Amino acid sequence: MINEQYKKMLEGKSVIRQLSEFATGRGKEIGYENVFDYSLGNPSVPVPEKFTEVMMDLLKNKSSMELHGYSPSLGIASVKEKIAESLNKRFDMDYTGNHIFPTTGAAGALAHAVRCVTKPGDEVLTFAPYFPEYIPYINLTGAVLKVVPANTENFQINFEKLEEMLSEKTTALLINTPNNPSGAVYSAQTLTALAELLNRKQKEYGHDIFIISDEPYREIIFDGMKAPYVSKFYDNTLSCYSYSKSLSLPGERIGYVAANPRCTDAELISAICGQISRGTGHNCPPSIIQLAVAEVLDQTSDMSVYETNMNLLYNELISLGFECVRPGGTFYIFPKALEDDAVAFCQKALKYDLVLVPSDSFGVPGYFRMAYCIDTEKVERSLPALRRFVKENY
Repeated sequence: MINEQYKKMLEGKSVIRQLSEFATGRGKEIGYENVFDYSLGNPSVPVPEKFTEVMMDLLKNKSSMELHGYSPSLGIASVKEKIAESLNKRFDMDYTGNHIFPTTGAAGALAHAVRCVTKPGDEVLTFAPYFPEYIPYINLTGAVLKVVPANTENFQINFEKLEEMLSEKTTALLINTPNNPSGAVYSAQTLTALAELLNRKQKEYGHDIFIISDEPYREIIFDGMKAPYVSKFYDNTLSCYSYSKSLSLPGERIGYVAANPRCTDAELISAICGQISRGTGHNCPPSIIQLAVAEVLDQTSDMSVYETNMNLLYNELISLGFECVRPGGTFYIFPKALEDDAVAFCQKALKYDLVLVPSDSFGVPGYFRMAYCIDTEKVERSLPALRRFVKENY
């Protein structure tokens, strides 16, 4: 018999994917260049030239078995060492290769990290607004996702509500900074306060509380700033990373879990992830992509277009009367809609070929997300449509 739980999930198709499919269909009618599609967070800038050169060099000079054979179940040792060295240099940490577990993107990293530190019935807290896929990521492990209401003033952590929701059942907090969908970057002050609270609660409850830090946007930061590295603030942290954004490699599905060397059982986390893979069928990302990424760890694509696009949209939205917290990073902006019903707001926008994502699935009603990982020229052409939409409806 078909599993009814997964069958029921077919009824709850992602709103983001539905809107993306609408945009594709509309593009066939009027030309996709005339559809202002802000639905999908798909990196739009090319990979670094160095990555392409490395791939070509590997294909020319390495054996087929080395490139296309199975990697070790815990990842290629030389790759893990290089990732650890890079993190140590950048963030003043003391990882070794044994603390790194390569995964199929940040989603694969989260799948392993959650299973590492929870068992069925445990509670995992996350903060609104949050990536909607966190619901199946957590709940399908047998753990239970609980959502802390948003601090809409600046999208930092709502500590009053967090403290109310923490309980002896809490074994992990899932945080996302820089944040999808708000673009907020948790400040050092926020992370310090979070660490102090969790350290106190660990003593009170008599068990570990882990931070699972979802960090795929770590390198997309604006105004010359840097995102504070969560593991510097709290020992029991598992960092979940993807090269999808920094190197524009979403289709290659490459990332890792990095266990803070000071976390409980730090030396066992990678090995435990290997055992988790046996139950999930993960079995490591492709060997050739592990080897290629290891040669460009400290490079990024040219992501300056995202800051350019953010400033264009932010300034226009503010001038049109929207309330909006200015993003500190990512390629998302999260304004408040001009009516309480964000779904109705976004439906009206479709008449102007503006594809916006309502905020309901992000856990904060009355807002909408724009993913501005598109050409700046298209952002500029979308502004008159945005002005007409606002003028004619509000």
